[in-house]
Amino acid sequence: MCFGRVTCSIPTDSQARFAENAGLLLLFAEKIVYLHSLYRDLTKSIKPMKVCEITGKVAVVGNNVSHSHHKTKRKFSPNLKTKRFWSEEEGRWITLKVSAAGMKTINKKGLAVALREAAAAKAVY
Repeated sequence: MCFGRVTCSIPTDSQARFAENAGLLLLFAEKIVYLHSLYRDLTKSIKPMKVCEITGKVAVVGNNVSHSHHKTKRKFSPNLKTKRFWSEEEGRWITLKVSAAGMKTINKKGLAVALREAAAAKAVY
């Protein structure tokens, strides 16, 4: 058996098993890190966009302007709500992510016409 700074020329069975297990643990840890990074990349790409399904409104970038006119970047998000609408033609509830303007459009034109003319399907998807 080896202790301290003394080097062993012949590894014992327990040292060989430890080295083998350490190598396996290292491979296992590398795979976990790799899988975690894959999962993180996939979840970033799956995030739903903040887009109105009727009008196609999306977040835009602008400036915060202070009293001294110092400008810093910011994001203007659309006023989105998740709302259920009753479809007479299909006889079921349809859940949409719509802006306030999209709700007004649906109230004015009706759900079927608004879905047919929906801008989000053409502009974003």
